Amino acid sequence: MKNIIILLLISISIFSCEDVIDVNVPNSEPRLVIDASINWIKGTSGNEQSIKLTLTAPYFDSSVPPANDAEVFITDSNNNVFIFVEDGNTGLYLNSNFTPVLNTDYYLTINYKNEIYSATETLLAVPEFDFVEQNLEGGITGEETEIKAYFTDPVNEENYYFFEYIPSIPVNKTLDTFKDEFVNGNQIFGFYVEEDLTTNDSVIIRNYGVSERFYEFMFILLQQTGAGGGGPFETQPATVRGNCINTTNQNNYPLGYFRLSEVAEINYTIE
Repeated sequence: MKNIIILLLISISIFSCEDVIDVNVPNSEPRLVIDASINWIKGTSGNEQSIKLTLTAPYFDSSVPPANDAEVFITDSNNNVFIFVEDGNTGLYLNSNFTPVLNTDYYLTINYKNEIYSATETLLAVPEFDFVEQNLEGGITGEETEIKAYFTDPVNEENYYFFEYIPSIPVNKTLDTFKDEFVNGNQIFGFYVEEDLTTNDSVIIRNYGVSERFYEFMFILLQQTGAGGGGPFETQPATVRGNCINTTNQNNYPLGYFRLSEVAEINYTIE
């Protein structure tokens, strides 16, 4: 009986000693986050474009603050200027007269709180999709839907690709990267697998032509955040620097990337 009483007292003391621990996460000054993705989908004019500017926030914050009242414009190598105007106080800056030209250099300039941010990138082409194959008995379990979207890689070129798969069902979109290092000039495919896809569901498949630097940038981000996550500009385990710089104050560097891509897109319905 004595031993039982002692055990009960020990148990009570263990379960009653629950302290609330406050985790102090160090905060730094907000940095500008630049999501400047200029996408020219094949068969469209490409005149309507947008750039999203936000600020970094403490780790446990549930919302992302917009960066308001910035001056944003893109200049091409022929000195054409495309001004982006903020939509209200959303941090989303819009332009409706953009002119995309393949293999042309473009220069991004952002004036935010009297500091100048800039980046340079080239608008790169991408091949059309040739055809799509599906397999309803794919994956490790044999119960997943596999999709292969085939295209022909250009001969004697170094090409880098960024894939986006957006299913019609309520699951996260999937992002992926690919380079033609060992398959140059061959017919290759983007690969997507999802166990919850069934007949008559659909998937928007996009292939972006990107630079080697963006490929490396996105490859690292996807390794950190997971290819099926909610997006490359969410909280990162480590800081990954893009191609944007602060020319006024190098110590106050921005996050994000300035990219221009031709885009091959197909909306595939599961059979």
